[in-house]
Amino acid sequence: MALKSTVYKANLQIADMERHYYQDHALTLAQHPSETDERMMVRLLAFALHADERLEFGQGMTDDDEADLWRKDLTGAIELWIDVGLPDEKLIRKACGRADQVVVYCYGGRVADMWFAQNSPLFKRQKNLTVIQLPPDSTTALAALTQRTMDLQCTIQDGQVWISDGAASVQVDRVTLQAAAAA
Repeated sequence: MALKSTVYKANLQIADMERHYYQDHALTLAQHPSETDERMMVRLLAFALHADERLEFGQGMTDDDEADLWRKDLTGAIELWIDVGLPDEKLIRKACGRADQVVVYCYGGRVADMWFAQNSPLFKRQKNLTVIQLPPDSTTALAALTQRTMDLQCTIQDGQVWISDGAASVQVDRVTLQAAAAA
């Protein structure tokens, strides 16, 4: 018998001063049995950083043809494809061919450094790819905020990201390893 996903509920208040986006989102996150709290919270962070009325969670963990998060236009064309973790280069190349913009949020410290160093020459060919690294202390602190029902606030201002649950607050630093070419 297969293990079932664990369902988490998150009320996420976003105040993104950089994009002038201020919205509350009631999210349901399905955590795959093999997914860590850290990865799930990075998916939630990615949602907050790119929040939009059409941004939705995909089945990226279990289906190579779907992103972890994506935004499609009204015709179904993929505008934004977001993956978290250390995806295979072939999957990223395929995503770059299908979407206008691809963003990868990698984490894991030295392992992420080695992953990027190994794939960087191939990533450079993808002009619509952005790779952002999240430091291990930030992602570990995010994982500590995990609860089955979460009330979170996310503030984005001057390049800084803060996520708080009312009791604890986490500053998330981002390092851009590769930026997409200007459109």
